[in-house]
Amino acid sequence: MIKIFIPFLTALLLGAPGLLNAAEETAFNPRVFGAAGDGKTKDTVAIQRAIDAAAKAGGTVLLDHGVFLSGTLHLKSGVTLRIQKGATLLGSAEHADYQKNRWLALIEARDAHDIAITGGGTVDGQGGLLAADVVRLMKAGKLRDAPDSRRPSEQNRPQVIELVDCARVTVRDLTVKNSACWVQTYINCEDLTLERVTVRSTSYWNNDGMDIMDCRRVSVAHCDIDSADDGICLKSGDPKRACENVRIEDCTVRSSASALKFGTSSRGGFKHITVRGLRIHDTFRSAIAIESVDGAVIEDIDIADVQAKNTGNAIFIRLGHRNQDGQPGSIRNVRIQDVSVEIPATAPDAGYPFAGPPVRAPHNIFPSSIVGLPGHLIRDITLKNIVITTAGGARREVAEVPLEKLSLVPEQADRYPEFSMFGELPAWVFYVRHGQNIVFENVDFHAVAADFRPALVFDDVQSPALNAVRITPAGGLPAIVTRNVRGMKIRPSQSPEAKLLVREISSGVDQRNPMGK
Repeated sequence: MIKIFIPFLTALLLGAPGLLNAAEETAFNPRVFGAAGDGKTKDTVAIQRAIDAAAKAGGTVLLDHGVFLSGTLHLKSGVTLRIQKGATLLGSAEHADYQKNRWLALIEARDAHDIAITGGGTVDGQGGLLAADVVRLMKAGKLRDAPDSRRPSEQNRPQVIELVDCARVTVRDLTVKNSACWVQTYINCEDLTLERVTVRSTSYWNNDGMDIMDCRRVSVAHCDIDSADDGICLKSGDPKRACENVRIEDCTVRSSASALKFGTSSRGGFKHITVRGLRIHDTFRSAIAIESVDGAVIEDIDIADVQAKNTGNAIFIRLGHRNQDGQPGSIRNVRIQDVSVEIPATAPDAGYPFAGPPVRAPHNIFPSSIVGLPGHLIRDITLKNIVITTAGGARREVAEVPLEKLSLVPEQADRYPEFSMFGELPAWVFYVRHGQNIVFENVDFHAVAADFRPALVFDDVQSPALNAVRITPAGGLPAIVTRNVRGMKIRPSQSPEAKLLVREISSGVDQRNPMGK
């Protein structure tokens, strides 16, 4: 205790930046505790002492200028870590400097409340150098990892931020960059606010921009993310919990995976999620991916105002059964509207570090898809005011699923979910299977180059509805193919190109009906 408070008295007498002034009398400066802030000296102990002192008094730890090199820091209740503009918290590039909470991280907290990381400055995880140190330790036999691992496992690569079981958490006005693993993870937290957070992390594999797992009452607003893996990712790892009451608005995302994703970890649920205003670009996989493959209940999802350019896939909704220990989950009551997506012929993230992995089997451009399981239907999905423009250009000699053999599309119930998981698909804009009450309302679908496939394929779908659907013919008709579809309702657009054919191939029947009568 004496060692802690003597520097405060010295600072007050000499005018050094310890307890700053009367207006900021609860601000603790790590330099007073011995931090150098020169980017070379390890300041872990000094910064932690400042955090511990602030936790006792209730206050702010201030990094006002300089570069503070550090290993794991334990944030505590009642403490704000303020990294001001011009200051950087620099993660050590040595694996030995990190301590495990649930996972390794530069900034971590557990069972804390009323904590914040703010200030306008930067947290840099030095992910490339840190991952190289992990690889060195693996090769030297000093760090255990999976024997057949192509890269170090996530548990051996530190994140930048991980907060677990925390309440009233704010991360605001911060740049977080260069993680060796996921960038920031929040697990079972309540009243979580992420605002004006900039992510720049393409330094290694699995650089998710932000992972929010089983958190309640969450606000993500005005964030700008460039990540080598999923951008904004909601997860559920506990069968008894869920991501609940989450609002995401006014964010920009660039991803070498999916921009907005629910899953892959999906054990509990995702409920009452609202998304407004996403700007997506140069994203390898899906602009919007909603996945329940481990038993999660997904319901009451409302997504609107999404603009995606140069993105590999528009919408991917998947109900699978990867977790064989339990029953499949469910997906229902999802509304996606006011969405515009442009899909190129080439890899959207070409030239970025750690670009998305290419699909090795021959294929044409993958369509969007809504795919459940036999006996477990995805229900009550509304797609309204949607514009999808795809490059088209599919060729039979590359790959083809004959319309008479739609059963050849594999179920892949236990596979990792992603838009390419079924291989070649028989539609150029949307493939729907094992669903009920799937509604397309006021939608426009365009293919730039000719595509021999129909625009939409419905297979084992109950009561689908097409209201004011406009499809620019991309090749031969029919535009819509159905198989084992019951109760389909079509209300055509008034535009001239609305007179398109629907072909039913279920049970060997081939019926051709004009859509625009």
